[in-house]
Amino acid sequence: MFGKLLSYEQTNQIITLHYEEQDVTLHVLTPEIINIFVPLYTTEHRSKAIEGDKEQPTPFRIVDSCTEDGKKNIMLTTSSLICKIYDDCMIDFYDKTGNLLCADYRGRRIPRFELQESFIEFIKQEGHDVDMAGGQNYPVQCVKQLDEGDCIYGLGDKTGVLNKRFYEYENWNSDIPDPHEDCFKSLYKSIPFFITLKENGVYGIFYDNTFKSYFNFGKENNDYYSFGSDNGNLDYYFIGGNSMPDIVENYTYLTGRTPLPQKWTLGYHQSRWGYDSEEVFRNVAAKLKECRIPCDAIHFDIDYMERYKVFTWDKERFSDAKTLISDFQKQGIKTVTIIDPGVKVEKGYNMYEEGMEKGYYAKSPDGSVYVNAVWPGDAVYPDFGNPKVRDWWGEHLDFYTNLGVSGIWNDMNEPASFNGPLPNDVIFTDEDRPSTHAEIHNVYGHNMAKATYEGWKKLTNKRPFVITRACYSGSQKYSTAWTGDNQSIWTHLRMAIPQQCNLGLSGMAFVGTDIGGFGADTTPELMARWVQIGCFSPLFRSHCAKGNMNQEPWLFGDKILDIYRKYVELRYSLIPYFYDLCHECEQTGLPVIRPLVLHYEKDENVRNLNDEFLVGEQLLVAPVVEQGAVKRMVYLPEGIWYDYWTHKEYQGSQYYLVDAPLDTCPIFVKAGTILPKAPAQMYVGELENPELILEVYPGCGSYTHYHDNGEDFAYQNGAYNEYLFENKGDNNLSITKVHAGYDDYPDIKVNYINC
Repeated sequence: MFGKLLSYEQTNQIITLHYEEQDVTLHVLTPEIINIFVPLYTTEHRSKAIEGDKEQPTPFRIVDSCTEDGKKNIMLTTSSLICKIYDDCMIDFYDKTGNLLCADYRGRRIPRFELQESFIEFIKQEGHDVDMAGGQNYPVQCVKQLDEGDCIYGLGDKTGVLNKRFYEYENWNSDIPDPHEDCFKSLYKSIPFFITLKENGVYGIFYDNTFKSYFNFGKENNDYYSFGSDNGNLDYYFIGGNSMPDIVENYTYLTGRTPLPQKWTLGYHQSRWGYDSEEVFRNVAAKLKECRIPCDAIHFDIDYMERYKVFTWDKERFSDAKTLISDFQKQGIKTVTIIDPGVKVEKGYNMYEEGMEKGYYAKSPDGSVYVNAVWPGDAVYPDFGNPKVRDWWGEHLDFYTNLGVSGIWNDMNEPASFNGPLPNDVIFTDEDRPSTHAEIHNVYGHNMAKATYEGWKKLTNKRPFVITRACYSGSQKYSTAWTGDNQSIWTHLRMAIPQQCNLGLSGMAFVGTDIGGFGADTTPELMARWVQIGCFSPLFRSHCAKGNMNQEPWLFGDKILDIYRKYVELRYSLIPYFYDLCHECEQTGLPVIRPLVLHYEKDENVRNLNDEFLVGEQLLVAPVVEQGAVKRMVYLPEGIWYDYWTHKEYQGSQYYLVDAPLDTCPIFVKAGTILPKAPAQMYVGELENPELILEVYPGCGSYTHYHDNGEDFAYQNGAYNEYLFENKGDNNLSITKVHAGYDDYPDIKVNYINC
């Protein structure tokens, strides 16, 4: 396709490679990040994920050389990477020691099995789909070599297991109501970033292409993997580093990091599609208080609207929304409201009329406004790729801020539609040029989240709380996310762990699943086990669907209610720790929930570990995800670990069979840990200036603790405190304030855990 490499030219940190058939550019952004760009669709990147200039001054060296058979090649060397460039745009990457990390595949593509035509027809007659295990060529694609021990992680919340080796996926944001199974190739999110962990090295690739894209990680053939798309540029970033945390840090440097949230968002959230009147909401709030379930937010699903029209409130079922929201605020409960992008086609409806007048809705190729259907019936779609539309949408959010709403929940923003999918030729805007649904589909939810975040920030000057269902790489700058419409089944409880871990590795750090499951009917046991995972998810929300049984914890009897309360209270005690992890994430990109492989990548026992996770580096959680189980096998990595409940000591690098009755989620604490905790509260801020409690475990270690007002952006101007705690062993803890800019704690209480 490219032909021979003829020559190259360098302009600052951009190298243009001249091949017989096509020019290719390499851009050295940092010592560890190199962009490969083939302008097949546009001559510029036009990235939605990357904002601002990410180039750092980076010394590098280029050397001409020849292969043994006399063919020309170029070697580019930074302080961290070696890049060798050959004919036909074959590009290989090595670490600084010369260890091969990633090579373009030179062989012939051969699927692992090939079916005869007659047999394919026979299978189809039986009513079965035929999966040829890949082998398809796409207009834009890249094929890379796979080695025997390679493991692959990332791609957001795709279904299935943690390690994506031997599976294939598609990026096409999809609202699929069927129960999500391991074989699903696409879900709501398109995050084209993955990490390849090798026996002796690690790297990441970010394929920045918004068209429908495809990833085959060895399912087609064990010798190679491929990524490609239906259109666009071949535009990918090779990301190096010495470890998996380095790769995550470099990727989030490129695409952005999750900003520090308001502290209340880390509390418990109660929700249901089916809370449809003021009376119902007041009863739920009262019951939470009666049952002593701490709660910081109640979510309003689509039933609060007038005939499902966005930016409206039904006055028949909610006589005075502002008073209701104010009454909740007095109880410490915030209000979060859902918004869908589809605007009802209705004369006299201000959102519809304004948008029509300004030309702010997507259009059919003939120039007419495109109409499909969602919850309000016939609806039109705001063109969020247009900056003016984003500003307009953000300004209208004052409808909610004036009522006292505290957060926005963006749903149905794949975009979803009831009268068939949007055709690929529907006209949208890409910032300053016309585009199509084929190109914009995967970033529609991203642009909606950006509009919401920026509008909310301007209106409130507080850290916006935005939830999204659909997103793209970089959406973490604007929104938290949940995994969409899961089901009340054990399979989805199990899948919640690898989904959240891979989202975290993919930059989306503030995530969660619907506790108990959104669809179908949960059981008391499943609800108890789900809250034991949910209490460690950054977004800690119970949610379920109209038409299914209610899932409020008091409906399952006193035993389940006590278990539920136990884990909600555990979460509230750990909010200082969660807040520290959110601050760390803003600095480094490292997520709150982490697979064990992120910190123990040399340990082969954790590379495919799907049912345990870390919260930061200090806590290891091994929840029960099998129906009826009251014991489970736990693997503990190297070091010494302590049972959180009993303080029993365990030596790492071993498996243990541990007790796990229904009220117990096995939790382990790393030796030397200093765990910051808070006193009991019914909501964040109930105690005006609570003490800080430090649980200090045997061993040596240090810990940095962060403290600010938990609400606005004053911390960016220095209004925060930072403490360094050093555990020197033998009940000896030193406390140093390394930055002073906020109120002191009234007391720092130290509890030594003597095991």
